[in-house]
Amino acid sequence: MIKVAVVYHSAYGHTEALAKAVQRGAARLERIEAILIKVEDVEAHWSTLLEAAALIFGSPTYMGSVSALFKSFMDQTGKIWQQRLWKDKLAAGFTCSASLFGDKMTTLQQLNVFAMQHGMMWLGLDALPDSQGYLDANIKLNAVGSFLGAMAFAPNDLDAEHAPDSSDLETASYLGERVARAALRWNNS
Repeated sequence: MIKVAVVYHSAYGHTEALAKAVQRGAARLERIEAILIKVEDVEAHWSTLLEAAALIFGSPTYMGSVSALFKSFMDQTGKIWQQRLWKDKLAAGFTCSASLFGDKMTTLQQLNVFAMQHGMMWLGLDALPDSQGYLDANIKLNAVGSFLGAMAFAPNDLDAEHAPDSSDLETASYLGERVARAALRWNNS
C-alpha cells in the first residue's frame, strides 16, 4: 500500500470537511491508504508522515495565512527539514475561508513554499475552472478557479454541514485523487 497523508487543522469543521473529501478522493484508488491526521494529534503520527509517499496539507485561511496551529506544526518539522526526510515526497494543499476570496491564495503559497523548502514535489489542480452559475445546485469542479491547490468558501453563518458546498468538496476530492494517482506513478506501482 502507498500511503497518502492528509495533514490539516480545522477549528470550525469546514476545513475538516475538505480534508475528508481529499481523503475520499485519494482512497478511490486501489493500493492507496489515505490517512487523516489532525495537526493537534501529529505527535502520534510522525512515523506515518515519514512513510507516506505524499502529504496533502490543509489549513483554514486566517488573516491571509495558515492558522496558528498549522504554523506550529510547520515549525515542528525543523529536524525533518534539516535531515531532508521529506525530500522528493509529493505535496499538495487546500484551504478554506469565510469569504469568496479571503486571501486564500496566500495560504496556498505559504503551504507551497513550506513543501518546497522540504524538497517536495508540489501538485496543483489541473482542472479548468467551471464557475458558470457558481451558486446554483450543479457541482462545478474548481469553481473558485485556483490552480495552486483546492480553495473553498464557507460563510461564517453556515456550519460544516452546510459549507463548503458540494462543488468545493468535489474539487477537494479531485485533488486527493490527483495526488494519489501521481503517488502511484511516482512510486512505480
